[in-house]
Amino acid sequence: MPEESKQKECSGGLRMTRDRVSADRKRIILNGRTVDVNQLVPIKYKWAWHFYLDACANHWMPTEVSMQRDIEQWKNPQAFTDDERHVIKRNLGFFSTAETLVGNNIVLSIYKMVDNPECRQYLLRQAFEEAIHVHTFQYIAESLSLDETEIFNMYRENKEIYEKDEFSMSCTDGIMDVTMDLTTTEGLQKFIENLIAFYVVTEGIFFYSGFVTMLSFGRQNRMPGVCEQIQYILRDESIHMNFGIQLINTIIEENPYCWTAEFKEYMIQRIKRAVELECAYAQECLPRGVLGLNATLLREYVQYIADRRLEKLNLPQQYKSINPFPWMSEVIDLKKEKNFFETRVTEYQTGGALEW
Repeated sequence: MPEESKQKECSGGLRMTRDRVSADRKRIILNGRTVDVNQLVPIKYKWAWHFYLDACANHWMPTEVSMQRDIEQWKNPQAFTDDERHVIKRNLGFFSTAETLVGNNIVLSIYKMVDNPECRQYLLRQAFEEAIHVHTFQYIAESLSLDETEIFNMYRENKEIYEKDEFSMSCTDGIMDVTMDLTTTEGLQKFIENLIAFYVVTEGIFFYSGFVTMLSFGRQNRMPGVCEQIQYILRDESIHMNFGIQLINTIIEENPYCWTAEFKEYMIQRIKRAVELECAYAQECLPRGVLGLNATLLREYVQYIADRRLEKLNLPQQYKSINPFPWMSEVIDLKKEKNFFETRVTEYQTGGALEW
């Protein structure tokens, strides 16, 4: 083996150079050897770094939340109707594995393709948060003495949950292909579809009807520990989604050739398909309605938030629906000193206040 090759092998591909990285040469993807992926500074994408700092300031762990009142309520046979227990278990079943799907996609797909160091810094933090969310649903299931294998296997037993998860997972297949090439229009469009499937659809649409349903119990001071944790997850997911949309829009800005009229129409139709999957899930969860909720109201809400996501992608609205749950805006408001479950202060940040 030539001496030069030996040196390269021993150094893991690093090379000696006095050329320093400049921020203006950085890109979100396809940096190659022109920009060192190991060097965080100088930071070009300050928005990515701020998302990372905000996420760190917003740290929490599920075991910090008491489940005592939830356990007492769940054990009381008079505390919930059969329909209410059904919708709670369905949502726990969906979230318990959907969070894992998102985490796996970050580690196995997105992190591989995004070679910008400040974006990778946030992706590492997000992956950790997905692990916390999975831990949360295990903690809830264990606390309530639920059949944990039923909860964590529900995505393979329930048709509506399976179809939502399969929608997201199908967008990972092409990204995992070793021949995937982001320098081609087809390859880059596949990657953007993956990002939209997880950040816009899974975290930005699929999760939100579940948030509404679960937090509706909290508004009645029921399942306070579960709902407090759901509120924390909602805050995390809002940051995930906003980071993802900024990531998508920046990739498109840097590679405008991929954002064709045909591809935009294709993504609109994919999002509309996701809306129908979420509405079918809502119908299965709420066949008769609970807590003043029903499948019709949830359809209206899902369409409303889908329009908001489309707008952020600079795509046209499709539904013009009105938000039937204006109180959800208050839940997402990070400035509130105490949540409506009246269990504890929810401004759990360890650092400065978030700005939205």
